[in-house]
Amino acid sequence: MKTIAVLTSGGDAPGMNAAVRAVVRTGCQNGMKVLGIRRGYTGLINGDMFEMNLRSVSDIIHRGGTTLYSARCPEFKTQEGIDKAVAVCKKVGIDGIVVIGGDGSFRGARDLSLNGIPCVAMPGTIDNDIACCDYTVGYDTAMNTIMEMVDRIRDTTESHDRCSVVEVMGRSAGHLALNAGIAVGATTILIPEVEFDIERDVIARMRATQKTGKKHFIIIVAEGVECGGVENLAKKIQETTGVESRATVLGHVQRGGSPTVRDRVVASQMGNYCVKLLQKDIGNRVVAMQKEKIVDFDIYEALNMKKSIDLELYKIAHEISI
Repeated sequence: MKTIAVLTSGGDAPGMNAAVRAVVRTGCQNGMKVLGIRRGYTGLINGDMFEMNLRSVSDIIHRGGTTLYSARCPEFKTQEGIDKAVAVCKKVGIDGIVVIGGDGSFRGARDLSLNGIPCVAMPGTIDNDIACCDYTVGYDTAMNTIMEMVDRIRDTTESHDRCSVVEVMGRSAGHLALNAGIAVGATTILIPEVEFDIERDVIARMRATQKTGKKHFIIIVAEGVECGGVENLAKKIQETTGVESRATVLGHVQRGGSPTVRDRVVASQMGNYCVKLLQKDIGNRVVAMQKEKIVDFDIYEALNMKKSIDLELYKIAHEISI
């Protein structure tokens, strides 16, 4: 391949810039022309791209977000939108594309590959919900951000003998909530993958810990949990237990911030690996991490995989937080 392109799509994640940097520098070092596509598939359809060189990616490895920007692209979900993107690739001379994003971005990469533009995708999402991958770029930074924010909330919670109900991101996946919940010593962690009962799993646990002298509580709730909202949950806890309760939705603060060492290193490894696949004229692949090794899968195979939560870890979380 002589000309490759790189884009970031979907929700931004810390470490995306490190991945872009690795793609650009690996491509340049191997004699390729590298194009940066702005705003994901929207930018591809509109031809919004520019040539990148070694210096284009200087001093971005430590920055959160994505210097290539990102956007949702409903048009790309249609055949007409895909045809436009393919036409742009052929006009510009793009031989292959590295796509950095989540499962929606992977589907876009699959569609482009099906239509003759080889793509290699790598996971950039804080949710860690990519089935073929043990670890996604951005996940570690997000967990550390949640831990830091809840540690700060705890100061006030403890000072006033309160209960803080904190909603964290993750869509329909509870990986962030589970791991961050353990890290902050949450009394209860509610995740979409495990059925729960408010009376049994929240109220009863709080009452049991009160008998041992505990006076403040942290409840972590994944955003995909159906509990009527954390505001209503906090209200119910206060009405039932008499413990003053407050709800906090951490929101998009979880996406931002300088990426951790782990996210920078894994992003760099994956970005390099993506280019090496394209260099061998190998497309239609997803790059992933399994058992601390960088591997790759057929996109169709990857999209059909299912990912489960670590139920043993969930059990441990509640056994040590009573």
